[in-house]
Amino acid sequence: MLLANLPEGLASAAGLRAEGYGRRQVFALWGVIVGLSGFAAMLGPALLADLSPGWLAFALGFSAGAVLCMLVDTLIPEAFKATHALTGLITLAGFMLAFALEHLS
Repeated sequence: MLLANLPEGLASAAGLRAEGYGRRQVFALWGVIVGLSGFAAMLGPALLADLSPGWLAFALGFSAGAVLCMLVDTLIPEAFKATHALTGLITLAGFMLAFALEHLS
């Protein structure tokens, strides 16, 4: 999870620094986010243990959609500035690598 979220965090931190936030403010903000995320990760399984498969699929699909929205909104435009036409191919390569790694085991 750390490696998956690291680029998003770095992009957001760079944006905050560019807007004039100090290092301590950025670290404090991300510290709170990490703490709340950890708490939610511990609390989630307890709250969702009895969820039906249909509702679980809905929740997972909704969260995947939220991640895609964030990617399309923030990271993909930044990547396009640097790689232009290769952005789609690089994204496809990442998805295919993740798919292959998931199905090798």
